[in-house]
Amino acid sequence: MTKIAGSAADCPWVLTTPSGGSEFTAYRDDTLDPPSLVVQGGKTQLHYDLRCLDDLRTMLVDAGDWVPLGNADEQKPAAEGTVEAWARSAHNPVGGWYGLKKGLRGRFGNYVPPVMEALGWAEVEHHSRNNRMRAV
Repeated sequence: MTKIAGSAADCPWVLTTPSGGSEFTAYRDDTLDPPSLVVQGGKTQLHYDLRCLDDLRTMLVDAGDWVPLGNADEQKPAAEGTVEAWARSAHNPVGGWYGLKKGLRGRFGNYVPPVMEALGWAEVEHHSRNNRMRAV
């Protein structure tokens, strides 16, 4: 049976951040509770609730246009109207953070959009800064 990239730790997506500045890997882990999108950037491993992919896709379709990514560590505020702010909002489908590890719950706007692009669910800009994404 052929493995699909991103379906397990032994066959991750190898992606770059939207600005192209850093490479990282990502894969889905359905064995975790809750099932998670696991991102490895350097020595740092982040976990996001796997439903973030479907929920973000729905948000982008509803937005109907480009949405700024934003990008901030958990300890820093996220700019309003960005993907990063949505991923922390009490008004998103999970009622707060999609990031699962306290202290490492941010950077959603840096790591999840390239996964969405790899799935063919979104278009992501790749400028040095101020990138946006939209549903396809």
